[in-house]
Amino acid sequence: MAEPHTPQWTIRAPGPSGPRTLYCFPHGGGSAAEYVRWGRQLEGLNVLAVQLPGRGSRLDEEPCTSMADLVDRLAKELPLSTPFVFFGHSFGALVCYELTHRLIELGRPLPERLILSGYPAPELARHEQGFHLLPDTELLGAVNERHGGIPEELLADPELARLSAAGLRADYRILETYRWYERPPLPVPFTVLGGDRDLISREQLTAWERHTDAGPVQVRLFPGGHFYFRERQHAAVLRNVRAAAAC
Repeated sequence: MAEPHTPQWTIRAPGPSGPRTLYCFPHGGGSAAEYVRWGRQLEGLNVLAVQLPGRGSRLDEEPCTSMADLVDRLAKELPLSTPFVFFGHSFGALVCYELTHRLIELGRPLPERLILSGYPAPELARHEQGFHLLPDTELLGAVNERHGGIPEELLADPELARLSAAGLRADYRILETYRWYERPPLPVPFTVLGGDRDLISREQLTAWERHTDAGPVQVRLFPGGHFYFRERQHAAVLRNVRAAAAC
């Protein structure tokens, strides 16, 4: 009998190995490719970029369409190499938060720190409803208008738009149907990062402090918009990520 298929949840970024693993969770519609180039710049960390179903090397898999389903699968199937830290940007930050709660429920090891980027505290998050119902090019255009980061050549190519919109649509369906509910604060320290020209304010980022009882939240803003870490201060951002992960 053939062995069941095991999803490939992570792609290891090239670079020297280290004593601690950094799991990087992508933004809405994003893939592991965002982080695979980080490995050589994060000395002392094993960088594992998380690849969600329905994109990149897992394009032929059905994407998850609810937060409960996504974090349950991650909590049960994601190989966790201790000690480890979670980094998530935007949608990925919310996934990190919910996944950590699910790990507690299952009695699995917890991250030593959450590095949460470009997303407000979950009780403050508001998302336009119906984005996930838009046609491909309209969905991509609407998200690009709000957050940027989508190349013009992708918007102009219907086939590329179709492929890119699938994962984005699934993630926006998760965001639009997500409902936060009160739980005890996480026993994990937080570092919160953002761009000073993003729509998300420092106050919305600082509000993450109610969701941890492991000390004060460190908030750091960098010059730039929603995808501030792709801009000229890329090296400074990674220095901060490395320092936070080493704590």
